Parts: sequence; structure tokens; C-alpha cells
Amino acid sequence: MISFKARAIGFASAATCLTMSLAVTAQQLDAPIELREEANADGAASQKKVEEIATETDSLVAEYRLTNKKIESLNIFNRQLRQVIDSQNEELPSLQRQIDEVEEVGRSVTPLMLKMIDSLDKFVALDIPFLPEERKTRVDGLRVLMRRADVADAERYRRILEAYQVENDYGRTIESYAGTVPRGAEQVPVDFLRVGRLALLYMTRDGTEVGAWDPTNEQWIELDSSYKNSISEGLRVAKKQAAPQLIRVPLPRPEQAQGGQG
Repeated sequence: MISFKARAIGFASAATCLTMSLAVTAQQLDAPIELREEANADGAASQKKVEEIATETDSLVAEYRLTNKKIESLNIFNRQLRQVIDSQNEELPSLQRQIDEVEEVGRSVTPLMLKMIDSLDKFVALDIPFLPEERKTRVDGLRVLMRRADVADAERYRRILEAYQVENDYGRTIESYAGTVPRGAEQVPVDFLRVGRLALLYMTRDGTEVGAWDPTNEQWIELDSSYKNSISEGLRVAKKQAAPQLIRVPLPRPEQAQGGQG
């Protein structure tokens, strides 16, 4: 019995010693473990820093390459621009000569345009007297146009040709418009009928009188009543109130025709 108890005490003592020994060993291992964990944490932080630096480096490299491409594009553009500038510099003498020629042409065209306006004015004055105010206003407008500094020669010439075209169109059209004819000291309201430049006729508003312009004597003459129906139908055609048809009009003999006949 004593012997068993002694062994039990011995085992207990041995277990206590082993426990104490393990505790000491555990305490001895805690420090290296903590150091290892700290080393691992420092390594992770270092790895993260390395990755951040690598990412930033990649970004800088990409930006550098993009900047190089932009510089290359600008260099190509500058070379092309220099070629354009060189070409323009080579063309400057030719352009200057062209400008000088344009100015010279302008100086020679202006007298021609003034002569064209004078000719048009004389033509209107010698023509049968239809739309006198409208036609005179057109010619006067051309003279004003020639005095304006803000109008180019090309526009002046275009307007003069346009006026000539209007006058030319009168020779192949039929037209009706209101006006008056002189009768003594008074002006009688009438409807005029222009048949090209062959005849300028009229009918009073009440339809009781018809007449025509006599280019030989340059005056209005009264026609006999046989022309009333023809002139009345001609007025209706000119006003687009009737279909085109042949009408009877008085005409001067060919040897009597003057200036404005067309």
C-alpha cells in the first residue's frame, strides 16, 4: 500500500514537472511565433507597397508612351504645315500678280458698265413708252449702284445684265397694266395692252374708246371702233382671263418703224 502511494506521488510529481516543462517551452515558443507573425504582416505590407509602386509605374509608362505618340503626331502635323506654308510662300508672287490683274480688269470694266447703262437709258428713251416710271427707276438704280463702294464689280455687272434681260423679255411677252393717257390738260385712266414691242394699245375704263401709240409721230392716236373687240380680248389674255389667241392690232409699215421696235 505504501509502495503504491509512493508511486502515485512519483507519477504526480513527474506530471507536474512535465506540465511545468511544457509551460516553459510554450512561453519560449510564443516570442518566435509573434516575431513570425509580425514578419508576415510586414511582408504583406511590403508586398502591397510593391504592387502599388508597380501599378503606378505601369501608369507612368502608359502615359509616357501616349505622350510620345502625341509628340510624334504633332511632329508629323508640323512637317505637313511647313510644307503648306512653303507652298503658299511660293504662290504669293503669283497671287499678287492675279490681284494686280483683277484690279486692272476692274478699272477697265467700270467704263464698260457705265457705257452699258447709258446705252440702256437711251434705248428706254427711244422705245415705245410702256412702264416708263418702272423702267426709268431700274436704270437710275443701276447708276446709284455704280456709286456704292460696298458693291463688288461682279454684282454690279450681274445687275446690269439682269436689267438687259428684263428689257429683252419685253420683246416676246404680252402684258396689261393700268395707267393714263393725256387728253388736253387732263389724264384719262386706261388699261394698256403691250404686245411685245410691236404695239402699245389702250382702252378707256368705260370701254368707249381705244387707241394706240404712233411711233412715227410719237403720240397717242385714237383707233376706230373695229379694234375694240380685239383689244378687249387681248387685255383678257394678258390678264390670264382667257386662252391665248390671235388678235388684230394696228402696226406701222416697216419703213416707218423706229428705234424701239423689236
